[in-house]
Amino acid sequence: MMDFRSLFNFRKLDEIDPRHYRTAIIALVGLIALMAVSGLLAFFLALRGEEQTLVPDVTDLELSTALIKLQEKELYPRISLRFSENPETRGRILEQDPPPGAIVKAGRRIALVVSRGAVQDRVGDYVGQNLDEVKIHLQTVFGSTRQLITVMDPPVYKYDKNPAGTILEQSPGPDTELTGPVELAFIVSRGPEKARVKVPELSGLALAAAIKEIEKSGVAFRFEMRPAAGKETPGTVVAQLPVPGTLQDAVTPVTVVYAAPAQVEGVVSALFSQPLPEYPYPLKATLLAEKPDGSMTPLITVEHPGTIFTLPYALPEGSVLVLQVLNRVVARVEAGK
Repeated sequence: MMDFRSLFNFRKLDEIDPRHYRTAIIALVGLIALMAVSGLLAFFLALRGEEQTLVPDVTDLELSTALIKLQEKELYPRISLRFSENPETRGRILEQDPPPGAIVKAGRRIALVVSRGAVQDRVGDYVGQNLDEVKIHLQTVFGSTRQLITVMDPPVYKYDKNPAGTILEQSPGPDTELTGPVELAFIVSRGPEKARVKVPELSGLALAAAIKEIEKSGVAFRFEMRPAAGKETPGTVVAQLPVPGTLQDAVTPVTVVYAAPAQVEGVVSALFSQPLPEYPYPLKATLLAEKPDGSMTPLITVEHPGTIFTLPYALPEGSVLVLQVLNRVVARVEAGK
């Protein structure tokens, strides 16, 4: 039978040189030590982490320049845009986070706020527009930033064929570049110069009838109220100045004396009086009565020159008087207060 040991030339274990054992053990121990050193090195490298760097100051720099400075420090940007008050800052860095001088790891993202410039960088063309609408527009445009365009107050008014309040001229002119805050000077129409008006006959009229005559004639008015005297009828106009038929300027008030009505339970009778600015031209004014049930009743609607608005009234207790000028509430008063 074939001897396989002889075929493969196997040697007996007791024939192996003992020095070979020592060599193998030394090699194994060396391999283990090498693995241990490699593991410790990897551990300490992981503990050390990424290299740290100093955040540069990029505020007020152009965006392209700021990006280069960040790249040199192995930092990366996170960009957001925002309008600013100064048109000249367009494209420059307004803010950064972390701040300059902070120590961060390389590869960190730095938040940059970049200016989009001013909301509006040129003066608009406002000729032909209504003055009040332009003021509201400018407040809306610059609502989130400093208002770079303001309106000189008061403007210059003059009579013109255009409707009252129309802007006729402006300075500085349209398309003027904004390099900082600008105050616009306007010349504004007072409206066509009106012919003189004829003072109507008001004496002897009840309040509602007198109001209709005032609305129809277009005269300015100023009511006074007192108790009826002698043969005067309570609740009527008992005197006026100037006399009926007088021709006068529409903004010159007619003084109207009204005799207080008789007292009625649950009804408040008094004179509504509200100071107003002196308007450059008459503005639409409406006095309304808000009843306790919530209903609204207009008492009078006129073109009013301002200074003071007066009107007698007789309303249920708990009513509220609301004065509107150009559809904006300028006074709200409880009846009898």
